Amino acid sequence: MQKNFLWEAAGASPKKAIPVLSFPAAQPLGITVNQLVHSAELQAQAMAYVAEHTPTAAAISLMDLSVEAEAFGATVHFSDDDVPNITGQLIADEEAAKAMTVPPFSAGRASLCVEAVRLAKARIHGKPVLAGVIGPYSLAGRLMDVTEIMYTCYDDPDTVHLVLDKVTDYIIDYCKAFRDAGADGVMMAEPLAGLLNADMAREFSCAYVSRIIEAVQREDFLVVYHNCGNAVTSMLPEIFAMKAAGYHFGNAVDMAQIMAHAPADALCMGNLDPAGQFANGTTVSIREATRALMERCGGYPNFIPSSGCDIPAHAKWENINAFFDALSGLA
Repeated sequence: MQKNFLWEAAGASPKKAIPVLSFPAAQPLGITVNQLVHSAELQAQAMAYVAEHTPTAAAISLMDLSVEAEAFGATVHFSDDDVPNITGQLIADEEAAKAMTVPPFSAGRASLCVEAVRLAKARIHGKPVLAGVIGPYSLAGRLMDVTEIMYTCYDDPDTVHLVLDKVTDYIIDYCKAFRDAGADGVMMAEPLAGLLNADMAREFSCAYVSRIIEAVQREDFLVVYHNCGNAVTSMLPEIFAMKAAGYHFGNAVDMAQIMAHAPADALCMGNLDPAGQFANGTTVSIREATRALMERCGGYPNFIPSSGCDIPAHAKWENINAFFDALSGLA
């Protein structure tokens, strides 16, 4: 697949959507989230199910932001009906940061996720596959604690940079492993950076994301940057300067405001509320929300409709289908 599959989705009539849709596939497969995150075969089945049963323009692997932190040694809490999450603090000070080593892919579930993409690529035809990875600042936050890292950025920035250097090296290798497995790109989730001001985002997130993009992005392997934070609008120049193939924004911001400030060559995706609409809305409300989003943003040739973030595992499939139906009715 080439870079133009994103532009084809944006330029289609009606536009093709790329919602972050993977965990809800556990429902029709009759499995738990816990089973899904521990099986390459089941993850491949989930991606293939979404690709076959929805008109999504791309299949996306799990947005499981615990995988990379687990590989570094962080403690993960698993659940049958919710995404895994990190508990505790692994890196508390400079000494721990210096002692931290970049783990091999045999650690944790990273190799399992790469194998899932390899299996999915063999089964999905005619649609690109994007692998889910975490962004550098968000990974550092899961290792240092998402609250403590904010203080450390002010009090001891060198320690934060030390951790960021190591996690960035890991993410680069992880992305390359997905590329070797046949993935057409990655969607990099950097939500924690959405809490930073523009200057801090540039220093502690964008600089490292840019390093990753420069190392892994190719004509046939794209990086889509995801940030669902509510401070995104204040850091748009820093975000667009990273030169990702696409940018994905959450429902905490006004998508029309994003589009008004986006360069014409920056593909932007978003941002229907995943919890409020896909999970807890109705077929009527999600149709109305989809139409409203398209009224405000559908006229932009660089806009792709999507969910604001990953759609919860318990989201209603009738709502997911209503989202696609609403788009198809706008032709």
